Amino acid sequence: MIIRVALFLFICLSAFQLEAQENTVLTQTVRGTITDKVSGETIIGAVVSVIGIEPSLGSASDLDGNFKISHVPVGRRTIQVMMVGYKSVTFSDILVNSGKELVLNIALEEELNVTSEVTISAQQNKKEPLNAMSGVSTRTFSVEETQKFAAAVNDPSRMATSFAGVVSGDDGNNKISIRGNSPYGLLWRMEGSDIPNPNHFANPMSSGGGISILSAQTLSNSDFITGAFAAEYGNALSGVFDLRLRKGNNEKREYTIQAGFMGLDAAVEGPFSKNYKGSYLVNYRYSTLSILEKVGVPLDGVTNFQDVSFNFYFPTNKAGNFELYGFGGLSDQKNKAARDTAEWDYIWQRYDSRYFSNTGALGLKHVINLNEKTYLQSAVVLSGSNIGYEQEKLDDDFSKLKDYEEADSKSRVLGSVILNHKFNAKHHIRAGVYYNVFGFQVYKNTLI
Repeated sequence: MIIRVALFLFICLSAFQLEAQENTVLTQTVRGTITDKVSGETIIGAVVSVIGIEPSLGSASDLDGNFKISHVPVGRRTIQVMMVGYKSVTFSDILVNSGKELVLNIALEEELNVTSEVTISAQQNKKEPLNAMSGVSTRTFSVEETQKFAAAVNDPSRMATSFAGVVSGDDGNNKISIRGNSPYGLLWRMEGSDIPNPNHFANPMSSGGGISILSAQTLSNSDFITGAFAAEYGNALSGVFDLRLRKGNNEKREYTIQAGFMGLDAAVEGPFSKNYKGSYLVNYRYSTLSILEKVGVPLDGVTNFQDVSFNFYFPTNKAGNFELYGFGGLSDQKNKAARDTAEWDYIWQRYDSRYFSNTGALGLKHVINLNEKTYLQSAVVLSGSNIGYEQEKLDDDFSKLKDYEEADSKSRVLGSVILNHKFNAKHHIRAGVYYNVFGFQVYKNTLI
C-alpha cells in the first residue's frame, strides 16, 4: 500500500514539474559593443532591437559603446542595429541559447548623406567585408554558417566550398581551389597577421589538412577573400581566410562542452576580475578515436589529434588594448604491422610507420586610438610547424630497426605596425610595415 501511494505521488509530482517547464520561457542576455568600422571608435546611442517578438526588446549603446538586452527568448532571433549617420545592420538567424550569453561585437559603416538628391541604400548584408580595404571579391562568414552548411563540420574551408568559384581539392581533406588556382596559394591570417596552415594532418607547404585546428568556440565573424587582394594581403595567390577571434565573456565565467564523432571539445571563458573589463577564452579539443583506442576499442590506422586555442584580452584606460592569442595542434597517424609473421605476405606488411603534423602560433597585438579618427595597431607573432614521417622495419623476432625518416620544419617571426586614419565617411587611408624572419629545415634519411 505504501509503495502504491509513493508511486502515485511521484507521478503527480512529475506531471506538475512537466507542466511548469512547459509554461516557463527560457531566456538569455544579449549584449556587446558597437564601434565605427573604419576608425574603431565606440559609438554612443546606437539602438539595438530584437525583431519579431512581442513584447519588443531593445537597448542603446552607452558611453563605452556597450549595450545589453535582458530576457531574450532562446531560439534563432533577428537583431537590428540602427544609428543616425550610419548604415543599419541586420543579423538574421542568430542563435540565442540558454547555456551562455550571446556577446556581439558590431562594426557600423558611416553613411554618405547627399543633400541635393535622395539616396536609397540597402541594409548591410553578409557580403560586406569586415576589412574596409577589401572592396570586392570578399565575403564575411560567421561561425554559425560553418555549423549550418552540409558537411562543413565547423570548418571554414569546407564551408567555403558552397561559395561561387570555390571547389574542394579532395574529399579526404579541406583543401580548396579558388577560381581554378592551386590550393597551395591560400593565405591564412589571424587578427591581422599571417599564420601557418591551421589544420591537422597537413602536408608541407599546403594550405589545408584533414581537420581544422581552430574550434568554432573561439572564432568570430571573419572575411573570406577570393581575389582583388588589398595591399596588406601581399602573400596571397589564390585566396585569403582573414580570421578574427572573439573575446571571452567579461562579466561572468562560462563553460562549454561538446562531444561529437570528430572529438571532445571543452571551453572556458570569463573575466579576470569583477572590476576589470579584461577577459580570457580558452578552448581544448581531443580526438574521439584516440579515446576509443585508449579504452580498448580495436581500430586500424588510428588518427590522433589534440589542439588548444585561446584569446586573452587586456584593455587599459590610456595605453590602449592588448590581446594575447594563439593556437597549437598536435596530430599523427600510426600504422602497426601485425605481430604474426604468418600474416606477412608482402615486405611492406612488416613495417610500423608514423606520420605527424604539428603547428602553432603565438601573437601579441596592441591597438590604441590616437584620436577619434585614427588608431595604431602593432603586432608580433611567433609561429612554426613540424611535419614528418618515420618508418621502422620488424625482424622475424619483432625487433625494430628504423628504416626511413623525413621532416619539414619551419619557423617565422612577424612584426607589423599599421596606422589607420579616417578623413571622412568617403575617404580613409591605411599604411603600415611588415617585417618577417623565416627559418627552414628539411631532411630525409634512409637508414637501411
